[in-house]
Amino acid sequence: MQSLHIPLMDHTLGTMTQATVAFVPHESMHDLTARFPTIAAALWRDTLIDAAIFREWLIAMGRRPAFEHLAHLFCELYLKQEAVGLAGEHRCPLPITQTDLADATGMTAVHINRVLKEMRGRGLITLHRQTLVVKAWDELVRASEFDATYLHLQMRT
Repeated sequence: MQSLHIPLMDHTLGTMTQATVAFVPHESMHDLTARFPTIAAALWRDTLIDAAIFREWLIAMGRRPAFEHLAHLFCELYLKQEAVGLAGEHRCPLPITQTDLADATGMTAVHINRVLKEMRGRGLITLHRQTLVVKAWDELVRASEFDATYLHLQMRT
């Protein structure tokens, strides 16, 4: 979708786990959105939510301390996976390494290791077999000053 109205993307996409990818020609998307305005509206909504997430990440990169940043990321990842049925009971897949977390947050792997150790020590999380378990959700939310409003996960009628 990010290349639908801009002929050249300024970034690449990749997956960290196995994924199924479909390529839909731009002409087909233009026709689809012209014929079905509700689909166009859903795509616009998704674009606006992406922008909200980007803004939240800009704040995280520039203003949040490492502990708060990583805690915020864990809250976001959990809620997004829960919304699509991939998580529940404060457990979610986290099939990435400390190096991946470091790359995503602009920290070093050593620093990520220290923050994870602190989170474990405070009884907030466990990581085992590529699964994140949030043992103290309310405390993790409080520690990260997490407000899920930007994700717009409320049910729509």
